[in-house]
Amino acid sequence: MDLEKSKKQKHSKGFPWFGAGLLIVVLAGMGLFFTSVPGKVKRGLKEIYGPAAITSSVDEKDIYRQAESQIRIEMEERQAELLAELANLKKTLEENSKNEAVPEPRPTSASAGALGTVRDVRKLRSGIPFKTEVTVAKGEIASSERLDEASFTASYQLQLRLPKPAKTLAELEKSNKNLSKILPGLPAMVEKAEVSPWFDKIYQEKVTRIRRDANLLNEILSKHNLYDCETILNLRAPNNQRVFFLQAEMDVVSDGSDGDRLPTMPDEIVNSTHYQPFTSYGWKKRGDVVNPMIAGWQGRVKGAEKELAAAGTTAGRKKWLGDRIAFLKRGIADLKARSFLIAEYDPFIVIPMNVILSSDPAAPNVGDYAVVIHEDKVYPAIVGDAGPSFKVGEASLRMAQEVNPKSSSYSRPVSDLKVTYLVFIGSRESLRSPPDYEKWRQKCYELLQGMGGLGEGYQLHQWEDRLPKPPPPPAPPEPVIVVPPASVSPAPGVKPE
Repeated sequence: MDLEKSKKQKHSKGFPWFGAGLLIVVLAGMGLFFTSVPGKVKRGLKEIYGPAAITSSVDEKDIYRQAESQIRIEMEERQAELLAELANLKKTLEENSKNEAVPEPRPTSASAGALGTVRDVRKLRSGIPFKTEVTVAKGEIASSERLDEASFTASYQLQLRLPKPAKTLAELEKSNKNLSKILPGLPAMVEKAEVSPWFDKIYQEKVTRIRRDANLLNEILSKHNLYDCETILNLRAPNNQRVFFLQAEMDVVSDGSDGDRLPTMPDEIVNSTHYQPFTSYGWKKRGDVVNPMIAGWQGRVKGAEKELAAAGTTAGRKKWLGDRIAFLKRGIADLKARSFLIAEYDPFIVIPMNVILSSDPAAPNVGDYAVVIHEDKVYPAIVGDAGPSFKVGEASLRMAQEVNPKSSSYSRPVSDLKVTYLVFIGSRESLRSPPDYEKWRQKCYELLQGMGGLGEGYQLHQWEDRLPKPPPPPAPPEPVIVVPPASVSPAPGVKPE
């Protein structure tokens, strides 16, 4: 065995200091994560609601809970990423400690170490071309270069273009060439239309998010999700009805629960940590059947309480668990008192949370009637949920599968900006109630009539109630008629006893 090989083996069997350093960093990150989650949730809610959370009405309480759920899901996903990173790092350290020798990397070509610039272009996971450039030049002696901050630097520059909104009928009909045939009154309304300020605000939300994530070297918003909105216009119908006109893609939401209408749900949903049993549209519970999602949430509370009581649970983790238990218990109380839409069965659309929470008189509200147009089909719906402030173009799983039967919770029905959403501002009912699809259809028909109606040959889709119906009560048993025995007269000459 030569001396050089012996040195390599000794080095490989030594303690992996570099890996251990990374392990410490990840563990520190985990500790920081757990202690900071409650604060991050509160900061996230303040970003959405402003300096103080407004929870004076049922609407605002529903949306506040929805916002908190979304923020917590993001935090839990980050937790899962950190745990996976920790597991992978541990596995790598174990494998390295078993290797006898690690061969040194060799140059791939004679020019690999040459001075000058080497360029490479790859694509980030979000689909964005990522250009890298490494420039090597001659410098001073190493002790000098070590002290010079300019000797070893890196920069990261991200460039993007903000789109302009579609405004003319010709631009709108690039998304659907038959729009003016489906809606004969639309051309006159478009002539007087105004671009909604929400078009720019939503794109600024996207930019803010991209800047924040880019500065932290986090995964950034994909190009697809950046350019998900073609236009937002404020329209006025001849009868002065305000119409919020949106063109976008269609993504899928699959949230919601209602024990009165759907008393059982699959175990994978009941026990899911990501499925949200709430929607922004909800109403006071009317029946006695327990919401099936309560069992899953109670199980999560028991699991968190067990971990909280364990001797090895760190202080930071305990703080996170206590905050999580309080959140889960608030949710359980809501599930006991109220019912919600069910995305798998109810047709509804989703509007960004910041739009719904605004005081803009031209902005939609939860419960407003809406119409969705894709190709030659026209679907009645309501605004049923509030979504992220940086994303538009979402609808319930029921709506998505009607538009494209191949769609699912993991597959959007329409990826192109080919869907038109119309929301009739201020049209919601004063009292919320369980979905009545025929009533929704009739209301949307009347609202469409106010803006010129549907063109010849077009009609509103008629939704079928697909919720499983309880078996009919058993028929009452037929009454049993008891016939008394016939009286028998005694034979002649025989005395009756």
